[in-house]
Amino acid sequence: MSTPSLTRRELVRRAVLSFGFMGVGAKLTGCSDGASPAPQPTASNLPALGALGPADANGLRLPPGFTGRVVARVDEVLGPRSETYLASPDGAATFATRDGGFLYCVNSEAVFGGVSVIRFDRDAQVTDYYGVVSETALNCSGGKMPWGTWMTCEETLTGRVIECDPTGTRAPVHHALLGAFAHEAVAYDEDAHHLYLTEDRPDGRFYRFRPTGLVDGHADFSAGTLEVLRVLSGTTGACEWLPIADPTAATTATREQQPTSTAFNGGEGVYIHDGKVYFTTKGDNRIWAYTFATSSLAVVYDASTHPTGTLTGVDNVIATPFGELIVAEDGGDMQVVAVLPNGDLVTLAQVEGHAGSEITGITFDPGFQRFLFSSQRGVTGTGKGMTFLVEGPFFQFA
Repeated sequence: MSTPSLTRRELVRRAVLSFGFMGVGAKLTGCSDGASPAPQPTASNLPALGALGPADANGLRLPPGFTGRVVARVDEVLGPRSETYLASPDGAATFATRDGGFLYCVNSEAVFGGVSVIRFDRDAQVTDYYGVVSETALNCSGGKMPWGTWMTCEETLTGRVIECDPTGTRAPVHHALLGAFAHEAVAYDEDAHHLYLTEDRPDGRFYRFRPTGLVDGHADFSAGTLEVLRVLSGTTGACEWLPIADPTAATTATREQQPTSTAFNGGEGVYIHDGKVYFTTKGDNRIWAYTFATSSLAVVYDASTHPTGTLTGVDNVIATPFGELIVAEDGGDMQVVAVLPNGDLVTLAQVEGHAGSEITGITFDPGFQRFLFSSQRGVTGTGKGMTFLVEGPFFQFA
């Protein structure tokens, strides 16, 4: 995701507007639709996916046995409220609903950004569309919290992390202690209750927030310490965490407060799986893994050294229950690619005729039956993004 510049005056104006409806607090609690957990897959079919077929009318290419459709187009009316779909769809996550459907909570990486929600029924048909956050800027990616909320991140130089309720029933909350910088994505460690954050700058850092206490068994974001990672020698290996004295960056940019911290070239997606936090850096086409138990950092994918190196523009990343890393390309070949645990690459989807766009908002539905993502700027030359829904045998179920 790129980082367009905004004037200080414009940033201040947005902050004043947004704080008219946005609180500053510990965290949102109890924000869910009361849905029962969906059945989870027992095995993955991703390693055996076949070659992609020809492009459909929307440029979408999929493996045999899969179907896809466009469920939303920028500036076109969506849902019974006659609202138009947000501009520049970006980071997203899904949340189960009690009727067997799900919510697709999605950011707008526009100058006048925000967060909106598409509600799907159990048959994956759109039944509603509404906004949950407004008066924010360049909402890039974010992270799904285990208590049913979405952390949306502003990718401005003094960007914020704002927690919102996908059901739209509770006001958003700004978490000032999570730092003021070009936020990209966040991931929550349910065991240690730490939050990990990426920064999308050529000299960006990798951050961790350690709360002082808990609220309802989860991190209290109103008290704690923001820290930045330092690799002790070289670019990988043993690490330490250095405290950030002023997370609001009142006098010094956050990433400059600890000069010996390690710089990463364009931090993008971040995701936690099986004792590791994975994050991507688009500037050098790498996927990194920080292991909690050993406090050490390793590179698990590098396009410059991989036997094929076909995955480039590494951006948003998620993990399947079986350890496959699903990566969206910003540019590259406009593909969604799975990095298997053995390092092999498998292409899940590709969009043709969308040069100048990027793949964003990759996520499975809560039952792992469907996969959603966006082409942020859509067909070449239009600037009109679109969101796809793909169905098929990604996984096996008991």
